[in-house]
Amino acid sequence: MGATAGGFTGFVGAVLCGLAALVALWVVLGGVRIVNQVERGVVFRFGRVLGRIRQPGLTLLIPLIDRLRKVNIQIVTLPIPSQEGITRDNVSVKVDAVVYFRVADPYKAAIEVQNYRYATELLAQTSLRSIIGKAELDDLLSNRDELHRELRALLDEPMIAWGIHIDRVEIKDVRLPESMKRSMSKQAEAERERRARVITADGEFRAAQSLADASTIMAGTPGALQLRLLQTVVEVAAEKNSTLVMPFPVELLRFFEQHTTAPPAQAAKIPQERPAAD
Repeated sequence: MGATAGGFTGFVGAVLCGLAALVALWVVLGGVRIVNQVERGVVFRFGRVLGRIRQPGLTLLIPLIDRLRKVNIQIVTLPIPSQEGITRDNVSVKVDAVVYFRVADPYKAAIEVQNYRYATELLAQTSLRSIIGKAELDDLLSNRDELHRELRALLDEPMIAWGIHIDRVEIKDVRLPESMKRSMSKQAEAERERRARVITADGEFRAAQSLADASTIMAGTPGALQLRLLQTVVEVAAEKNSTLVMPFPVELLRFFEQHTTAPPAQAAKIPQERPAAD
């Protein structure tokens, strides 16, 4: 009977030792957590956050007492939904943007704001609508760098308090009404037509000025006019598809006039000799 009682007591002791070992093993393994390289750990003990941020690797917690919250520190690409607004010059537009941000202080991101991603999205939407109302249409289309800086300034102040750093903010797309697109197209077409007319008028002015200079030179050098005439004849004759009527040069007429006109003395004798012959 005593042997049976001793055996039972030993069995109970072994069971208790096994349970104690299991509890100890559960305590040790249950308090082990792994923090990834792209994360940081914030530990809450009895509901209060500890000041030390857990770095990547293994970290030990007290089971049933500590709670670990992991915060991703990678850059987050957050597209801002299309926001409709009216610019300062009363044009209705729809603007899309994108925000690049990351968590700079995991402690503030876990404590100061409940959901930093959702809060950043709503803040970016309201800031974008504010920028649309302050800017003109030309600034939205051509001067976006200044708008990016203003939008980032609006986002920086509250997000720094949340432990979030803004890397970049960019306006992605600006959509205009169809009537405004047609008006801008007409304006661009009129501007191109104006430039074409100015260029044509400038070419005609320069051509007329060159012709005036050439005529002045030819007037001072009569031989140049003859050379130009002969050059024109050569250019027309090269095509062989037209008939060319050559004007008789005035200089050649004067040459023949000088050599065919009789002297005054001979002209006086000819009428006297003709009656004698008769």
